[in-house]
Amino acid sequence: MPETARRDDALTATPAQPRLPSLTGLRFPAAVLVFLYHASLLIPTIAVLGYGPAGTRYAEIARDLGAFGVEFFFVLSGFVLTWSARWQDTPGAFWRRRFVKIYPNYAVAWGLAMLLFAAATTPAWSATLNLFMLQVWVPDFDTYFAVNPPGWSLGAEAFFYASFPLLLGLIRRIPAPALKFWIAGVLTFIAASPFLAYTFLSETPNVPGGLDSSSLQYWLVYVLPISRLADFALGILVARAVLAGRWRNIGVLPSLLVMAAAIGLAQFVPYLYAQRSMGALPAVLLVAAAAAADVRGTRTGFSAPVAVWLGDRSFAFYLLHFIVITQGLEIIRDVTRISEFTVPQAILVLIGLAATTVALSAVLYAVLERPATRRWASRRKIPQQASADAREVLRPHESRPTERTRQ
Repeated sequence: MPETARRDDALTATPAQPRLPSLTGLRFPAAVLVFLYHASLLIPTIAVLGYGPAGTRYAEIARDLGAFGVEFFFVLSGFVLTWSARWQDTPGAFWRRRFVKIYPNYAVAWGLAMLLFAAATTPAWSATLNLFMLQVWVPDFDTYFAVNPPGWSLGAEAFFYASFPLLLGLIRRIPAPALKFWIAGVLTFIAASPFLAYTFLSETPNVPGGLDSSSLQYWLVYVLPISRLADFALGILVARAVLAGRWRNIGVLPSLLVMAAAIGLAQFVPYLYAQRSMGALPAVLLVAAAAAADVRGTRTGFSAPVAVWLGDRSFAFYLLHFIVITQGLEIIRDVTRISEFTVPQAILVLIGLAATTVALSAVLYAVLERPATRRWASRRKIPQQASADAREVLRPHESRPTERTRQ
């Protein structure tokens, strides 16, 4: 085995990789991107600014924010799971930790959505698929976005987690010098997937809203877990490159500027390219840069205590925000008797809805997510002599929710 590959394997197996608080802190801004996208939807239960020029313009500006947020989460997931992986771990132990971390919150959000608005319009079979995270395997817009629409990405994540032990084993066999070629290849596949869909698949019927994509094209490129596995694998590859010292870091601020530029440029490319192709490279650069900063001990705004606190609760925020938007707007409109808000009013309303979601997320984190991971994520106690080192590497998505790198 080449020396570089041995070095990489040793780093990956180390039981005390540095914690990555900046990646925890970045989770909340990514969730806010998805929040802003859903709050822009021109549907009767939302349409904060109505259907006039202001509402239409907001929908246009926010059209791709959700896609960038989801892309970031998919890449981050592969990166963090690889960063904290241990050779002695078993697939069963890994899957148990993932289930305990993800499913209780998911089931609560599913139940709230069904109780508050989804039961009246969702067929029982579709609701059942959503409950078991299987909705993403059905090429029907009204199925994979049924019940609680943000939950579709958890269906994709469930497939990622099922694949992770095998995928990590395969990627660990790649010699460290070859990682750059694999990363470039996966980025190329992600960028090219809309071209393949536009070229070989029917462009009708369009997805709701008249966007430049058919339902089948959108499902295959954006929703189907097999397709999105490339984003997750990209995170694994980049984590290995960083661990092996084979990543050229450009810094957190330049990475944020690249992300902002990509979001702006997405307005000028066809819909599927904006939704899938534009976000992968910025996500990779930002995740790697934040991790490198944490390893060096460099402070970033995202490693500040308040940012980490919000990041800890970002998973609950992500699952609850659509429910809060739809129900919160209904309550506000009933109380104020305002159907279409002015821009200043809409800004205040959105800030209030976001704050309410944060508060509810903090409650869900405190009463369910953190106790569940503490109680059931690990089958047996870590030996006393190893506990200090283990606490350094076990992230909250892995076992102990008091640690800072989250997934």
